[in-house]
Amino acid sequence: MSSLTTELHALITQPGPAALGPEARLGVLGQADLNRTLDELFRRHGQPAKAELIRALLLLWQDHLDASHVLSQGIEGPDGSLVHGIMHRREPDYWNSKYWFRRVGQHPSFADLAKRAQPLLAGDAKLTAQLLPRGEWDAFAFVDAVEVAAGKPATDTRHQLLRQLQQAETESALAWFQAG
Repeated sequence: MSSLTTELHALITQPGPAALGPEARLGVLGQADLNRTLDELFRRHGQPAKAELIRALLLLWQDHLDASHVLSQGIEGPDGSLVHGIMHRREPDYWNSKYWFRRVGQHPSFADLAKRAQPLLAGDAKLTAQLLPRGEWDAFAFVDAVEVAAGKPATDTRHQLLRQLQQAETESALAWFQAG
């Protein structure tokens, strides 16, 4: 793993899985601090081709939904639509999230996400069948699962599992954005 990859990944693993909704967590970086951190990383390691996608994704992960929305809605194509769809799912605006996932189609990061999701889902056959039909990630089914879980307490086992899957989704997208 490159140094940039390690440092960006650290921004996802701290302070822990994001909420399924718009709730801010304790310990996230402020928007200005995150932007300064990313600017410094890109200065030291070189500007990645998809730097603005990485920024939009990490703003979202650090609970800055509005700032992520502004960036992602201005990025055309499946990658921008992916971040935009995740943002609307967290907002929560499930219908709009599905609209953006229709624009995404079968995103290249979904293959990696399916691999990351399998061990997380090992103890839940019903959710596995829902989210990984034919072994492929179903972003629409994930939106549906999040919508159902949103009404349950954060201590609910399924709710916690979906938060872990959301982190895997973010890690897979980040890996794809860095590769491109």
